[in-house]
Amino acid sequence: MGSFDFVTIFFLVAAVVIFLQLRSVLGRRTGNERPPFDPYSKREGVEPADSADRGKVVTLPRRDLDEDENPYAAIDAYAAPGTPLNEPLRALAKTDPSFEPKKFIDGARMAYEMIVVAFADGDRKTLKNLLSREVYEGFDAAISERESKGEVVRSSFVGIEKADIVGAEVKDSEANITLRIVSQLISATYDKDGKLVEGDADTVAEVNDLWTFARDTRSRDPNWKLIATESEG
Repeated sequence: MGSFDFVTIFFLVAAVVIFLQLRSVLGRRTGNERPPFDPYSKREGVEPADSADRGKVVTLPRRDLDEDENPYAAIDAYAAPGTPLNEPLRALAKTDPSFEPKKFIDGARMAYEMIVVAFADGDRKTLKNLLSREVYEGFDAAISERESKGEVVRSSFVGIEKADIVGAEVKDSEANITLRIVSQLISATYDKDGKLVEGDADTVAEVNDLWTFARDTRSRDPNWKLIATESEG
């Protein structure tokens, strides 16, 4: 998968309206079998990916709301007023009016799959575009360790069973969103002699992860970065 001609660095920053609606997220994951090195729980911003061959970010004009229209309708539809998640999501939408939970989740699901596949393939270019600097360094270390041993990962991404926002907050100008993602993967790691050392090529495994994405709401860049991930067993 190249850098992101079809989907942009974090989540499709393509010049097409259908991709634009996914612009609220960016990221995906390297948690298939369970990497030989745990590159999780890291945070930081990532260097912007080289935009030369990615196309420009297109921003649609914001729709004016009717006087009696609820500016938090999309938030309230996802997390009812009075629930623990509603207030932080409203705070996020206040700083970033373009934010909508369901669109964010759609983008996060796409990002998750791309990262999982890129990690298995050792595709550093794709990972670098999707991860914060520190998270990328962890993933890169895991790939390097695998390569030094001559190991190869053969994996198949079956799909995402569930993805829900479980936390959100805004600190200064940085918005953070945490999702719980339940996915199904088939993954097996082989040594240089072709011997199975981890996983099972014939078994679908369930993976439970918590992923946190971040974005500077003052930035004109609409992309979110994966800043932390941990496995839930």
